[in-house]
Amino acid sequence: MEQKNKSDESRPPLMALNHVSRLCRDVKKSLEFYTKVLGFVETERPASLDFDGAWLFNYGVGIHLVQAKDEEKLPSNTDHLDPMDNHISFQCEDMEALEKRLKEVDVKYIKRTVGEQEDAAIDQLFFNDPDGFMVEICNCENLELKPRDSADAIRLPGDRHAPPVSLPGSSDHADDTRLPQTNS
Repeated sequence: MEQKNKSDESRPPLMALNHVSRLCRDVKKSLEFYTKVLGFVETERPASLDFDGAWLFNYGVGIHLVQAKDEEKLPSNTDHLDPMDNHISFQCEDMEALEKRLKEVDVKYIKRTVGEQEDAAIDQLFFNDPDGFMVEICNCENLELKPRDSADAIRLPGDRHAPPVSLPGSSDHADDTRLPQTNS
């Protein structure tokens, strides 16, 4: 049996980012954007949720779309792109393919590279979803994270970081028909 030390007991028992929630002017429009442009997959929502919305999942993270009751909570300028503003960022394995996709679906974006060293430069694409929330796509794996202190406090998700996913046509209770939980 693994023993916990005192520092383990003081850490929050978090595992990984589960989902990001986005208010929407039009859930269907946002659903189309996140599925067609970014490859998210719509999943079923609990029947107990009695408001308009949609749940999406892919890449180990969920996006929950919620119909806005008060549009004043949404960004007023849907064309504003500032990399120094609030955004969600997704790691990308093929920046050129994603940039081509953005052009194909006529999404306005800005492109930049941070860093000068070829092996440490980070390419970034910034664009807005239909409601004006900024999204970043990057190849940030090019830059190694170096903790300033408390490196032993960093926890990487294990095999339980994503919810189990049922395959089409499978029983919700048949463990052998669910996608494996891996740390990839």
